[in-house]
Amino acid sequence: MTEHPFAKFIRIIGKGPNLSRPLDQDKMYEAAKMILSGDVDRLQLGAFLCILRMRTEVPGEAAGFVRAAKDTLDLPTGAPIVDLDWPTYSGKKRQLPWYLLAALLLSQNGVRICMQGTEGHTEGRIFSSQALATLGVKPAQNLADAAQHIDATNFAYLPLRNFVPALQDIIELKSILGVRSPVNTFARMINPFNAPHEIQTVFHANYRDIHRDSAELLGQPHMAVFKGEGGEAERRPHKSILVQYLRDGQKSEEEWPPMLPEHTYSIDETMDLGRLPRVWAGDEQDPYGQAAVIGTVAFVLRLMGKASAPEEAIAEASKLWDTRTCDHMFKMT
Repeated sequence: MTEHPFAKFIRIIGKGPNLSRPLDQDKMYEAAKMILSGDVDRLQLGAFLCILRMRTEVPGEAAGFVRAAKDTLDLPTGAPIVDLDWPTYSGKKRQLPWYLLAALLLSQNGVRICMQGTEGHTEGRIFSSQALATLGVKPAQNLADAAQHIDATNFAYLPLRNFVPALQDIIELKSILGVRSPVNTFARMINPFNAPHEIQTVFHANYRDIHRDSAELLGQPHMAVFKGEGGEAERRPHKSILVQYLRDGQKSEEEWPPMLPEHTYSIDETMDLGRLPRVWAGDEQDPYGQAAVIGTVAFVLRLMGKASAPEEAIAEASKLWDTRTCDHMFKMT
C-alpha cells in the first residue's frame, strides 16, 4: 500500500523518545498547508495534534504553522492600519470579561484594534462574542467586514471561523480528543492585519517563551505576553505579573506589582454580563473590575511605548478611565 504523503510528518515527531524530533519551520509549513487544505485523514490529524500536545510545540513549529495559515488569508484591498492584534481564545468562567471594556477604552482613545478569536469549544465559559453582544457589538463576517468595522469604530471582533474556518473545526475536536490542541496556540499568533503590536496571554507560564520566540521568528515587531485571568488578555489586579516583551527584536521582561490586596479577590458567582455596560456607564461600581480594566489598558500603553514604566502606564490608564465617554459603546455602522 502506498504511504500517505502526510505520514512522513507524523513519523518525524512520533518515532519515540530517542528518534523523534520537532519539525523545522519549513516542514511544519508543508504539514500545515496539507492540514488547512483538507488533505489529511482525520486519524492522522488526531495523532499529529496529540503528539505535539504531549511533547509541547516548539517556536519553529508554531512559526511554520502560522505562516501557512496567513498564506490562506485574502486581505481586502486597502486593508486598514491596525495598531494592536488582540487574540481571545480562552473564555471566562471566574470573572467577567473585563478585557472587553479595556479594548473599548483604548479604541475610544484612538487605538485601532483587531480582536480575533474563537468561542464555544469549552463548556461553562463565556466567550467574547457572547459578551460583545451585550455591548451591542456584532462580529465581523469576514476580513473585509472587519476592515469596515475598524475604520468606523477603531475596533473589530473577527471570529476565527470567519477567516480560517479549518482551524475552528480543529479547535472543536477538543470534545473528541479530550484536550486542547496546539492549534489553540498557533491560531492566537495569526495577526490577520499584521498589526505591529500584539498582546498574548497564557494559561501556563512555560508557554510565555514559546509565544515570544515564535513571534520573533515571524518577524513580529512588538509583542507582550503574560499570564492573564482565565487565559485571556486581562490583568489579574490582585497578583504581581511578569510581562515578557519583544521590542524591535530585543527581548525584555518586567515585574508589575499588585494593584489590589490579595484578600479583595473573590470568584464571581453570577457572571452577569449586564454588569459590563453598567460599570462602563458608572451606574455600578466594581473595584476589582475597574482595576482589571485599568491594568489591562496599562499593559497595552506600555507595549505601545506610551508610558516608560508600569507606574506611569497605570496612571495614564486611570486618566483614560476617569475621562471616558460613558454613553459611547462600539457604535457599528
